[in-house]
Amino acid sequence: MTEDALTRIAAALERLAPAPMPAPDFDAAEAFAWHTGPDRLEPVARVARVDIDLLVGVNRSRDTLLDNTRHFARGLPANNALLWGARGMGKSSLVKAVHARVVAEGNALKVVELSREDLPSVQRLLAHLRASRHRFILFCDDLSFSHDDQHYKSLKAVLDGGIEGRPENVLFYATSNRRHLMPRDMIENERSTAITPSEAVEEKVSLSDRFGLWLGFHPCSQDEYLQMIHGYCLAHGVSLPEDRLRAEAIEWQATRGGRSGRVAWQFFCDLAAREGVRL
Repeated sequence: MTEDALTRIAAALERLAPAPMPAPDFDAAEAFAWHTGPDRLEPVARVARVDIDLLVGVNRSRDTLLDNTRHFARGLPANNALLWGARGMGKSSLVKAVHARVVAEGNALKVVELSREDLPSVQRLLAHLRASRHRFILFCDDLSFSHDDQHYKSLKAVLDGGIEGRPENVLFYATSNRRHLMPRDMIENERSTAITPSEAVEEKVSLSDRFGLWLGFHPCSQDEYLQMIHGYCLAHGVSLPEDRLRAEAIEWQATRGGRSGRVAWQFFCDLAAREGVRL
């Protein structure tokens, strides 16, 4: 066999079984994204987030999550958190804003984003985090499971930690539009077809019970929606007559069929562009 053929075979074997990921340099950034194929933690140079003071209408959830994160950053007991509820109301924005505030207060805290599709690899990720001297928030955005999805079993391992226990330096935050992370019809189907309906339902519902904090997000009122827009205008120096701003904001949300923090930000982006203001 020629040397060229042996080189190709060696390269193919390396692709099938890549070398273990080297120890990450967690001093390179405050935020990282976990990817697989091959496993790697990529530093995020600039996190897309808004200031925590611009998040309106979520005061109770904000204060609860902020206190919980501060406790964890200082080495005190803290709970995994599930932020659930209405879409566009700032669930993921709150997680990122809370992390920024806690870091700004002088705490050494990293955030690692994990996608739902990569949950089966989470034990490999935890092995890297466990070996580090840093403290980490493991963040999974828009988490939910379909009727034939088995990834939720991997998540149970994150929350309970298996025989090793969850690493003392890792906390798990997730956002979802569903309180129990699974569609209601999935739970009802289990109830109607299982030999032992209560056990089948309990297995799936118990997943969300493993979060110590449940923070609910609900649709905002018109006053809160307008307050969000006023906050954005003040923060970015956009000045309009009050009657014009109110009329245009209400017209915008009417065309979108609802109000939320996301709709308020989209209106403000359009307004800033028309006013020639760079964000």
